[in-house]
Amino acid sequence: MTKDQQITLFYSPQTRATGARILLEELNVPYTMHVLNMLAGEQRQPNYLAINPLGKVPAVRVGDTLVTEQGAIYLYLADLFPEAGLAPAPTDPDRGAYVRWLFIYGSCFEPAVIDRYLKREPASPNETPYASYDALIDTLEGALQAGPYLLGERFTALDLLWGVALNWTMMFGLVEERPVFRAYADRIAARSSFRKVHAEDAEMAARHKASAEMLKAAS
Repeated sequence: MTKDQQITLFYSPQTRATGARILLEELNVPYTMHVLNMLAGEQRQPNYLAINPLGKVPAVRVGDTLVTEQGAIYLYLADLFPEAGLAPAPTDPDRGAYVRWLFIYGSCFEPAVIDRYLKREPASPNETPYASYDALIDTLEGALQAGPYLLGERFTALDLLWGVALNWTMMFGLVEERPVFRAYADRIAARSSFRKVHAEDAEMAARHKASAEMLKAAS
């Protein structure tokens, strides 16, 4: 990696940015973190809104290139470091399924889970981006049945995205615990990259909570 490719991850613990950091650990590349205390509203300050006007994490800057949105970040970083073997090449037969599941996550899974959590009346299958929650979850289960990963025996960045997501959504009861989901999520959570980031996130989140409480008490 050259100086022009220095990586900065805009980060807050126990958020969607957690998976992006796990990916960087799996890629085994140096990176720095610009940490935001979201409990204190730092993601809504002008300096960060200049990075991402939506005020969300993660965001990644590699040299002069800025990328936001989870799926885009996974796609970009895994392709940027092909030597890590976490992304099928564009000519690889697995590339279609790989890209498909990256985009299903943001385009279908998150909207479906949030709609269900907020008890929103779903639109018709022709109007919603995910057809129906049940159809989507059944499709995901079917894709994971053969295992151990979404591309069969091949572990990719895709599995970090979905493994982290299933761990969180099942933990909070947003997605029901099906045996295949539990086994898959546990498989990803057992990786050293996941364990390292998870432990450091817990410590960072505790510090952020204490800092936000102090600011609130002082205001």
